[in-house]
Parts: sequence; structure tokens; C-alpha cells
Amino acid sequence: MSFRPSGVVREAWPEVEAEREPEAGPGPDSARPSEVEAGPRAEPLPASKQDPEQLLESSQGREPELNWASGQSTQSLGASQPQSGSVQGRSSPPAPGSGNRLSGRPGCRTNCLEAPLSRAFGRLGWEVGSHPWIFLLVSMVLTATLGTGLIYLPTDVEENLEEQYTPIGSRAKAERRFVQGHFTTNDSYLFSISRKSTEVNFACILAVSNTASLLEQEILEEIGKLDDVVQDLYVTEENGAQIRYSQVCAKNQGLCVPSNPLLAAWKMNKNLDLRHITFPIFNQTGQPIYLAGTIGGTLFGKRMGMNQLLVKAKAMRLLYYLKTEDGEVNELSKMWLIHFLNQSSNMKTSLALKKIQVVYFTSLSRQLEFEATSKTVIPLFHLAYVLIVLFAITSCYRCDCVRNKMWVAAFGVISAALAMVSSFGLMLYIGVPFVIIVANSPFLILGVGVDDMFIMISAWQKTSLRDNIKQRLSNVYSKVAVSITITTITNVLAFYTGIMTSFRSVQYFCIYTGTTLLFCYFYNFTCFGAFMALDGKREVVCLRWLKKPETPDQKCSSLKRSCCLPCDSLPDEQETDIHPMNFFFRDYFGPFLTSTGSKFFVVLIYILYIISSIYGCFQVQEGLDLRNLASDDSYITPYFNVEEEYFLNYGPRVMVIVTETLDYWDKDARQKLEICLADLENSDYVDKNLTEFWLREYVQYMENSKQDVNDKDTFMNGLPNFLTHFPLFVYDINISSSHEIISSRGFIQTMGVSSSTDKKMMLSQLRSRAKKCEIPLMVYNQAFIYFDQYTAVLENTVRNVIVASTAMFIVSLLLIPHPLCSLWVTFAITSVIVGVTGFMAFWNVSLDSISMINLVICIGFSFDFSAHISYAFVSSSKPSGNQKAIEALYLLGYPMLQSALSTVIGVCVLSIAKAYIFRTFFKIMFLVMVFGAAHGLIFIPVFLTFFFKVCLSIY
Repeated sequence: MSFRPSGVVREAWPEVEAEREPEAGPGPDSARPSEVEAGPRAEPLPASKQDPEQLLESSQGREPELNWASGQSTQSLGASQPQSGSVQGRSSPPAPGSGNRLSGRPGCRTNCLEAPLSRAFGRLGWEVGSHPWIFLLVSMVLTATLGTGLIYLPTDVEENLEEQYTPIGSRAKAERRFVQGHFTTNDSYLFSISRKSTEVNFACILAVSNTASLLEQEILEEIGKLDDVVQDLYVTEENGAQIRYSQVCAKNQGLCVPSNPLLAAWKMNKNLDLRHITFPIFNQTGQPIYLAGTIGGTLFGKRMGMNQLLVKAKAMRLLYYLKTEDGEVNELSKMWLIHFLNQSSNMKTSLALKKIQVVYFTSLSRQLEFEATSKTVIPLFHLAYVLIVLFAITSCYRCDCVRNKMWVAAFGVISAALAMVSSFGLMLYIGVPFVIIVANSPFLILGVGVDDMFIMISAWQKTSLRDNIKQRLSNVYSKVAVSITITTITNVLAFYTGIMTSFRSVQYFCIYTGTTLLFCYFYNFTCFGAFMALDGKREVVCLRWLKKPETPDQKCSSLKRSCCLPCDSLPDEQETDIHPMNFFFRDYFGPFLTSTGSKFFVVLIYILYIISSIYGCFQVQEGLDLRNLASDDSYITPYFNVEEEYFLNYGPRVMVIVTETLDYWDKDARQKLEICLADLENSDYVDKNLTEFWLREYVQYMENSKQDVNDKDTFMNGLPNFLTHFPLFVYDINISSSHEIISSRGFIQTMGVSSSTDKKMMLSQLRSRAKKCEIPLMVYNQAFIYFDQYTAVLENTVRNVIVASTAMFIVSLLLIPHPLCSLWVTFAITSVIVGVTGFMAFWNVSLDSISMINLVICIGFSFDFSAHISYAFVSSSKPSGNQKAIEALYLLGYPMLQSALSTVIGVCVLSIAKAYIFRTFFKIMFLVMVFGAAHGLIFIPVFLTFFFKVCLSIY
């Protein structure tokens, strides 16, 4: 299987099958070809119809081929061999219950699945060959019908990033619902960003000084001018009304919230002594100002109590908070933000800023930039389609006009495109959202969907030109039925495994891709099969015309000659070609790989590979960095770079919520609460000097007023007066109608959470400390909605990998009745996943919802590569391990190589994409194919030679 959210199975079982008695077609004339299609039957019978003893006698000197039905190597004239000019994309899977020759015992034949499936598809092939135009037109009508669903494809994809890229039903979302149900805020009167439970509308400017510090009058003057220009921005509506910043800004006691507290203090008093600023709290006229997170690139002097003297500051953050209430006010705020984005470049130019550099960002930026990335990938899809068509044509080109399948190959790519149109149309019809990550699917389908076409063309090339079209297509269908059906089922099953994940974007990707693979399967046996039958009729007509003797008065010899280009000769109707690459694997690569020196080198390379991979696994960063949702040339990239450089000391301000009714006037209850709060403050990720808690202030207030804080009535009666002096605390205390405090909250300041690992550890540490408190506590910040992914993505990845790996192990046991093969499949899956995960770190790819999809793909490709080569090895009748390995590579080396190549071609264009989500898809798919092919072509053949004696003892 493969990614299919697991994975995509690509490599296939070899198209070499056991010699079987030909099955009679359903038609009455199935035993003889049509006179019109095949001509007179004076020639000898094809090999498939000769007497078995004649077959044995005539097969001397033929290359051995793998018999999947019996698990043996056979020498059969009618047996199929690799064809030149056709891609052997997949090999056919072994029939269940296959026997083997290693033990010398007769094989156990349990072909309860393979035989009826082959017969059913043989009958289908007969019908398609009999009525190709009907099947072709029905497929086209179905595509046209379902394709109308594409009208629901959004021209401008609008995605809720939180909904698509954060875990479904995460803990933080439940915590948010609690906060929203128990606490209120007021953006128009007492705005406080730390008290907001959801993201708010805002614009942000980071100003970086060109000098060592911005604590200079000239630089603050320039920043002040920029601040004034921003606050003077207004939007003119269609009706002529103006939307000014003062109308949409979040306010505190009637005034817009200052963009920066230090800048506001300087504007009020331009004689402010900038050499005596304290950090993180600056006291001006007795009013404390919190500077944490507003000043960056700081250098401190001597300590002054819990503060330090601010000597230098390189950067300043200007934040313009806007009203975020639902309805018209929220829409007006967004209009102002869009106008801000449109005018940002003009503002920098008009102000001619010389002393500072500025970067900007808004609450809408991620959404807008992410939606813009979907448009950048459309030209790449056109390029990928052209490359796949060229690859298919080149692979299926033959040197004679009769057997040349370049146009059939081109139509096979069109068939895959029709499957995409039908599948996407159906999904849009039934309302499955089209998210941007689904834009990766067509690239994968192009690379994977054409594999079945290659198999069918390869099987067709092995049929006799003397047989009629219905019989040839029936034979093709019966031979490839098991291979294509089983690999499609495992592919689709793998993708649908991704529905278990808790990320909606991954779910939708897997639904779209898995369903498209089902349509590819259906169209291959209907639409493409019908076209292949029509091309078969062309073969017959062309062959008869070329063989027709010319008379002196005929003038078409030049036309015949051009028809036969580049080889001016008739094809051999009985010839079976072998691709030169198969000889390369048998005569050069196999012997070289199985030499003693090469084996030693391979083992050394594998040891280095696995050590490097394990080391890399511990270096992988977890979670999706939201900046990566935008393209590389986006304006938000320099913003995040500056923020990382200067503003990472302080993280989010976290709510500490008492979730149940508590007797706050009880001294013991307060002490327990203080112990819990102190425990949270002692965390490595918390600055204990910046805690804000109404109860501490209230106790101090009551003590200063000489009132008994331990008396319930006194405690409750004193609250109204206290809240008039500290109005913000009104939003931190939830008092019921029965005058009970049913919940309340305080705030702690986090720090040192720059990396995803730090964020994950901080969240886990705070939650665990809150959980063990005797008082029911909860910690929450709106950023936790995204932080939860750091835990969920690893959990989801492990679960999906285990489920998919277990499914693959069961499939290998059922379809490959050799326990040793199942063990090698398990080994290869584990090894490739470890390798891909480890090398992700070396290639700067994080473990997120996007890479998680690709990791499950590893399972499918690992299964394909390892299962095919190990089964071919144990089924070989060769006497030595080296010879078995060489024969396995001869049969499967080229198909494996071509399968890997076709996948890489399908996704390679994503390597030049400007967006992280598309480049990541290419990177991991490239690693999967390289490591999967390396295991199938190098590591496993060598390791199997070492364990040959074990194989022999078992079988």
C-alpha cells in the first residue's frame, strides 16, 4: 500500500504467469479468431494452443520465468517475458497459497481468489473487445456527467486554517469553549488581548533600527511618523462613507489601544529619559507599563528589583488591534486591514524611512497568502502532464508501426485525467470540501495512475497477432486482473486509512486521492481497454496491408515504407522481445551486486544509512509552521524572520482558570491555590515576575483597607468597590446570580518557547502541573489551538503507520504464502519509514499534517518493493542464493526502476514550487522512492543471499 494516508502502491508483481490451459471465451466462436480480424488460419497454432508436450519440447533454451500460481520457475513458450518498448510498471501478485520449489514438495494451490477473478475479468475483456465503442462512449458520458461537478470547484479557495490544519476535537478547543462560556470581553471599552479566547483582527509592524539601538530620539521620531500614517489610513466604501482607524480600533476606556506602550509614553513625554527605561515593567508616573513582547533585540544593564535597566533595543513591535465582534463591525475591520496591506508599500516609499527597516503582517495575511499558493501550482500541473505523456510515449514506443503503442500510452494518460475529472466532480457534487492540499493529488495520480496502463500494454504485447481482438483482450484482462485489483485495493485501503486522522485537510486529501484511484481502476478496464481494442484492430489492418503483395502498377510502396519507420521491415508475429534493461540486471548489475566485495560494501552502506536515519529521527521538528502556508516570496516571510531574530524571548500570555466554585475567602483554599500557582510559576517556561491574578491584588487591597478577607460576606461585599479601581478584573471573575464565584482566572507569562519542541514541552508541562493541583485548574491561550498539533501529529502518524503496516502484514500473509516474505516486508517497511523520517530532518522537513500523509505512503512502496523481490527470490528454482538474487533482479529490477521513475516524474515539478506544502510533498516522495527502490534493488537481495540457508530450511 502506500499513502494513502496513507500511501500509494506503485511497483507491481511481474507479469509473468504460470502456463495454464486457455480458458474458453464466453462467445461461441472463442476457439477460433475472426477471419476479418486475423486472416486465414493456415499458420501453426499459437503456443497457448499447442499440446503440453509440444510446449515442453519447444521451450528448451527459453529464459525461465516466475510462475505465480505455483511459486515455481517455469520454462514455457507461452509464458510471458518482458517486452521491449513497454513499461512493466507492476508485476502480478502471487496467487494465494502458492507453493515453491525450494523444498521439492508440491505447492499447495489455494487460488480461490485468483481463478474466479481471472475468469470474471476474462469475460469482461471479451465484452469490451466485442463492443469497444460502447464502453468508450459510456466512459466519456460518465466523465461528462460527473465532470459537471467541477462547477462547484471554488475559483478562490477560502480555507479556515484552524479547521483544516489543527486537530479535530483537540483539548484546546474544548478549553476555548469553556472560556467562551464563562468569561466575556469588550473590544469597544476595555480591550485586553490576553483575555481574548479567539484570534482578533490586527495589523502588526516590526520596526528594526539601522543603528545599534532604537532608543534614540531621531529613530523614535521616524517610528512615530510611521505610526501616525497608519492611524490616519481610511477606506472609502462604495457609498462614499469612510472607514477610519478610530472607528474600527479596539479601545480601552474610549481610546484606541496604543500600538506600543513605550512609543505611546514617549509621544506623551518626548523628554522621556530613554537611558532609564526598565524592563520588562516600566513605571511611569506610578503606572506600570508591560514591555514584554513589545521590544526586541534587547541588551540589559544592572538589575533594579525584579526589573533590569534597558541599555539597548534593536526592534519595536507596533500592534494595531481592531474590533472583532461578529457582524458588520468585523467586516469593516477586515476592509481596513486589506486597505492597510495595499498601502503598506506606499507608506514605506512616501515616508522615505532612513533609520529603520519595517516588515508587516496582519491577521488576514496567512489566509490570503495561503489561498494565493494554490494558483502558483496550476502551471506546474500542466508541465507534469506533459512530462508524464512524454514518459509514457517513450516507454511504449516500438520500432514498427504495428506494435507501436505510443498513441495508446498517450490515451492511457488521458484516461487517468478522465478519472481525476470524474472523481473530483463526484466529490464536489456530494459536498466534500476542496482544500488546497488536495492540489497535490493530481501530481500523484499522474505518476501512479498510469501504472495499470503499462501493465495492460505489456500484457497485450505478449498476445499473438494471430488471435482475434476479443480473445486477446480477454487474455490480457485475465492475466492482469489479480495484479491490478489487489494493488488497487491496497492503495485505496491505504488512503482511506487516512480518514482516521484528526486533521480535516488530511482526511479530504485521502478521500479525493483514494476515490480517484478507484476511478482509475474502473476506467482502465473500460475506457482504456476499449481504446486498446480499437488499436488492436488497427494492428490487424496495418499488418494485412503491409503483407499484401504489390503489383507493378501499385504506387504505395513509399507509403508502406514510411509506415514501417524507423525500421523498414515487418514485425515477427511470434517474436517475444526482452528489454535490454532486463539483460543489464541479469548480466551486469546482478553479478556485480552479489560479489563478495559488493556485499560487504552494501552492508556497510546500510549500517551508515540506518545510523544516520535513527539520529535524524530525534532531530525532526514537529508541527506545521504557519509561515510555511505562504509562498517563499510572500511579504510575511521577512516578517517571521525578524520576529524570530528579535521577539522570541516571550511567548503567549496563558490563562490560569479555576474551573469550579471555590471558597476564595477560605484561607486554606487560597493557600492551596497559591501552591498550584507557584508550581506553575516555577516552570522553566514561565516568568514568575509577570504573573497577574486578581485574587492576589484583592487580598492586598482588603488588607490595605483593614478588612477581613477571610469573612465571606466581607469578601463578597468588597468586590464591587475593588473592581471599580481595577476594571479589567471584571472580565476575570464570573459571579453567578446567587453571588457565588463559579470561575475565575489569572495570567502567567511564558518565555523561551521559540521552537516547536519548546512549545510542545511548555504545553505539556503546564497542563500536567494544572492537573495535579488540588484545585481544579485549566490553562489556556488562543495559541494552544495550534500548539496541540505538536502532540497530535506524532500520535496520528504513529497510529496510521501502525494500522497501515498491520494491514500490509496481513495482506502479505494472505497473498504471499511465504512467512519469510512477510518478515522481509515488515523489515523493509520499518527500515524505509525510519530512513524517510530521519532524512526529513536533514532536508528541513518537519513532521506535520502534510508530511504525515507521505509517511504512510512509505508503507505502500516499501511493501511493493520488498514483497516482490523477496517472493521472486524464494520462488526461484536456482540452486544458490546469488543465482536466486540475480534471477529476481532480472525479472523485477527494471519494473521496479520504472515504477520509481514514473512516480518521481509525476511529482518532480513540485520541487520548483514556491510553496512549502508542495515542495514537502516532492521531497518526501523522492525519499520514499529512492529508499524504497534501494531496499528492493540492493539491500534486500543482498540480505536474502545471507539468509538463503534459512530460506532453504523453511521451504
